[in-house]
Amino acid sequence: MTQLTILTGASRGMGLAMAEQLCTPDHTLLCISRGLSPSLATLAQHKGTTLLQWQADLAQAEAVADKLKTWLQSQNGQSFQSANLINNAGVIGHLGPMEQATASSVQQALAINLAAPMLLTQVFLQTTRSWPVQRKVLHISSGLGRRAMAASAVYCATKAGLDHFSRSLALDEALLANPAQVVSLAPGVIDTDMQTDLRAGNPVGFPDQANFIHLKESGSLTSPAAAAARVLGFLARGDFGSQVVADVRD
Repeated sequence: MTQLTILTGASRGMGLAMAEQLCTPDHTLLCISRGLSPSLATLAQHKGTTLLQWQADLAQAEAVADKLKTWLQSQNGQSFQSANLINNAGVIGHLGPMEQATASSVQQALAINLAAPMLLTQVFLQTTRSWPVQRKVLHISSGLGRRAMAASAVYCATKAGLDHFSRSLALDEALLANPAQVVSLAPGVIDTDMQTDLRAGNPVGFPDQANFIHLKESGSLTSPAAAAARVLGFLARGDFGSQVVADVRD
């Protein structure tokens, strides 16, 4: 029997690092990302991992959710030891005063950061409800879902929404048979492309830019590999789900 993990945003950054660390002989790994990773495919083959990579735009969340539903319905739940969904993909979206944001940038951030995790979670829970396995849903959130920052209204709102969605979802699951465990986890400050975007922001409309430059220059950023290990360690905890909104640093 193998473990099943569905992971979004697996083509770069912490998502790719998580995918690499999940490449074990006892794993079926489904990655949903904007791009494909040839190096991940090579690693999976070497490790004996069953790897599927779907190239998809999570801004088209409904279409991706429909594809996932069809795939899950084709699987034999009894062949898996456990089933995990990790909603990792995210975008910073518009960086600056809200009045300067474009409608398309707002819609994209809402779709990728909030609508996609909600729809993928709905499909995952519905299609695996009868599976006789432990199921976990892990949303990669952010400290900015709990602490507002200027010039990041859309990002902060989507991550706050993800946290509160998780709280409500956990209450729903507690009332059902074979409940899934749900966590919305802040992974810490990681040296990824998102941090590069934050450092490149216009300080006129982004007063916190200097703080992000300092994090980089002072060596305070966690590497994607180290962050991935901490997140996956949290996922494996026996008390996963006891604290629905959590921070990996606590």
